[in-house]
Amino acid sequence: MAEQDNAQKTERPTPKRLEQARKRGEVASSQDVKSWGLLAGGLLALMLLAPIVAALVLAAVAANFVQSGLVWAPQRIAPQLSRISPASGAKRLFSTRAVVEFAKGLLKLAAVATICAAIARLLFADIAVLPALPVAALLERVDKVAIWLPAGALAALTLIAGLDFAYQRFAFLKQMRMTRQEVRDEIKQAEGDPHIKSRIRRLRAERARHRMMAAVPNAAVVITNPTHYAIALAYDMGTMAAPKVVAKGVDSLARRIRDLAEANEVPVVENPPLARALYAAVDLEEEIPVEHYQAVAKVIGYVMRLRDRRA
Repeated sequence: MAEQDNAQKTERPTPKRLEQARKRGEVASSQDVKSWGLLAGGLLALMLLAPIVAALVLAAVAANFVQSGLVWAPQRIAPQLSRISPASGAKRLFSTRAVVEFAKGLLKLAAVATICAAIARLLFADIAVLPALPVAALLERVDKVAIWLPAGALAALTLIAGLDFAYQRFAFLKQMRMTRQEVRDEIKQAEGDPHIKSRIRRLRAERARHRMMAAVPNAAVVITNPTHYAIALAYDMGTMAAPKVVAKGVDSLARRIRDLAEANEVPVVENPPLARALYAAVDLEEEIPVEHYQAVAKVIGYVMRLRDRRA
């Protein structure tokens, strides 16, 4: 059943779902990056002679902050019965994730041990003569060992941490995937917010106004009141059964339609009764009704005769 649910989760998590998970303290986090921070801080402390404990703590905090930012989730530390349940503990212990983490731990241990062994072999190639070295030279060798061994381990852990963080983020985003129904439900919930609904209506109105104004330069004629109403009609005798309203407006919007038409040499005809009637009866992208055919035909005929004279 769980596999079937996971198979249905084909959609990427929405920002809202990720934000909700973040509030619960659920973020992509790699333990290897934290270990890398501890090792880097310790190496830095050895090289700068800084207080080791402070450096380790700061490095661990910084490594965690780099991964997921500041996360405040009090419910993560709230007592939960599932955490102390033997059944839940056994399930976590023998889960696929636990097996993967165990295998990763073995690989990390092998990689770090191999690199450290290679470095130690180079540093102690002359181990037979070390007892004969002066104290100063011996201390210098010890200092090199103290620096180079952690540096080698840090180099190996850098690669491991990078790969592990990429894997943890991939696994986290996969876990956060949503079904199409969940996405639709979230959209419905968001659209139920009055502020979001108002914003959506405003955006739609703005887009519709932009499309409307873009159609004015290609209109056949603009019929005006002359100042309070403006109706832009498109008509192509070969492809359209009747003229269609492509823009309309009152007052300031009517003035903009008229000015745009004049700037693009679209004929502007004053006919107050027809302008008011078309504004009230016809919506955008609709053909004019039959009862206005005769009046509009007179206007378009006048425009065509005017164009013929100009030609």
